[in-house]
Amino acid sequence: MTNEKLQLLIAMGSYVALILLIGLYYAKRANASSKNFFIGGRAIGPWVTAFSAEASDMSGWLLMGLPGVAYWLGLADAIWTAIGLAIGTYLNWLLVARRLRTYSALAGDAITIPDFLSNRFKEKNKIIMTTAALFILIFFTVYTASCFVAVGKLFSAMFGLRYLYMMLAGAGLVLFYVAIGGFLAESASDFMQAMVMIFALFAVLAAAVPAAGGLDQVAENIRGIPGFFHFFGIAKPLVLDGVQQVDGAGRPLFGQANPYGLLTILSTLSWGLGYFGMPHVLTRFMAIRRPNELDQSRKIGTTWCVLSLSAATAIGLTGRALAPAAFLTQSAAENIFIELSGKLLPPLFAGIVMAGILAATISSSDSYLLIATSAFAKNIFQGLLKKEASDQEVLKISRCIMLAIALVAVLIALDEHSVIFNVVSFAWAGFGATFGPVMLFSLFWKRTTRSGALAGMFCGGTMVFFWKLLIRPAGGVWGVYELLPAFLLSSAAIAGVSLLSRKPAEEIVSEFSRAASKSAASTDGCEAA
Repeated sequence: MTNEKLQLLIAMGSYVALILLIGLYYAKRANASSKNFFIGGRAIGPWVTAFSAEASDMSGWLLMGLPGVAYWLGLADAIWTAIGLAIGTYLNWLLVARRLRTYSALAGDAITIPDFLSNRFKEKNKIIMTTAALFILIFFTVYTASCFVAVGKLFSAMFGLRYLYMMLAGAGLVLFYVAIGGFLAESASDFMQAMVMIFALFAVLAAAVPAAGGLDQVAENIRGIPGFFHFFGIAKPLVLDGVQQVDGAGRPLFGQANPYGLLTILSTLSWGLGYFGMPHVLTRFMAIRRPNELDQSRKIGTTWCVLSLSAATAIGLTGRALAPAAFLTQSAAENIFIELSGKLLPPLFAGIVMAGILAATISSSDSYLLIATSAFAKNIFQGLLKKEASDQEVLKISRCIMLAIALVAVLIALDEHSVIFNVVSFAWAGFGATFGPVMLFSLFWKRTTRSGALAGMFCGGTMVFFWKLLIRPAGGVWGVYELLPAFLLSSAAIAGVSLLSRKPAEEIVSEFSRAASKSAASTDGCEAA
């Protein structure tokens, strides 16, 4: 092993050791109760809440997927996605966070999203809870697989080792420290990882722009590619069997730019709708110690989101100017962050920056594993199969289910040519359409009924598959991102079925009113302070 690779390994190994120590530190508290294990006992502060929510949300997609899209297709697709996500982040903190924190505590002290929905409608047969838990298991397993792909690509690109071995090593690391430390370990490590991620992004960007000749030179280089630097046009790499073609001088070839019209912009902006249904983000809202601290979390989280998305997009654009023919497939383009880090930074420093990718990946996969595990252990095992199960039995079954989910995710991640952006976009649509509308209606419309909630979840979740696999391939007006039509259909189903079904019981309406009043009171108290 060369001296450079040894320094990279030392930096990243130190980071991994720190992650494991965090897991061990919180092991005792996490095992005290299932409430501690799954939601940290509702004792998380505003900074940890904000950073852990954003870090768990972005994943390796932020440092690999988004720069890869910008490198491959140019500004439009990446920037409109980033704008949609930034708006969605802000609105989710503003509209949902406080109401959900208050309402979840009133509704039977719910500690998972399926718990909250089930308690919200006072159901006895737990159909909503089971349906929600099953959708979480499906989509989070896919989401976890995307994180394992990112880990495999990272170490394979850095050290020239086999993708399979590196992917398995990353999966094992995440599984170990989440299994012993639970939500507290996850949130503490995510706080640190959020700082590492944003440091890594700006460190690479600060090195890449001067290396490419400055901002003016970067802009001049990429303007030469049709549609690459446009808000309303998108670059079209000329590919043969998925590989971009090059000319005699080794320059990558592009065709005439494709238009990026209003329908496409709305489709891309719809990424922001996904936030209303992301269980790993919503759980952070439920876990904060006091509702009035969410205002501070909103400012911190939104600022982090805007800065990191902007930097990730800029890295992809700068990478195309600096290394125009380094990656000739869309999957390979997701390595541009790794490429720039390795070439432009001193080895030890590059190792710290590379840890940003590992941080992004770990901070998401730990959340996905924990939320999917809680969906089964609390909502299916204890909620349906063995209602008299003790807290310790729930904790034991949690670790078994966590292992099973990780194994399925590993099987999905075996394909090293997977495009992280595409895998994430599908799972994101699944969560956004399944849970986004039902969360908004449940929190803000007292006329929402149990039947309406079920109809909305089923329509949203199934439409994602239907649109993605059968309708979207037709292209044209049908080529919109599956989240948008699925979200709209789910909302229509909730409203329509709720109006057609019997009004909610007085007990449900009364609890809704108490939650609304208590949430408003905490807002007024915060503003007065």
